[in-house]
Amino acid sequence: MLPNDSAMLLSYINTQLRDNYKSLDELCLSLDVSRGDICSKLASIGYHYSDESNQFV
Repeated sequence: MLPNDSAMLLSYINTQLRDNYKSLDELCLSLDVSRGDICSKLASIGYHYSDESNQFV
């Protein structure tokens, strides 16, 4: 289960991307979550996924 709070979600997702996944798509597939939902929630606090750095910036 993903954190509901946007700031906590940002921290959780970036940690998972850094430690366990090569891409956001891989994370979403593994955790069975929607990439669109994650991107929308984090965009609402000003963060967007960077393919180059594999993190939300």
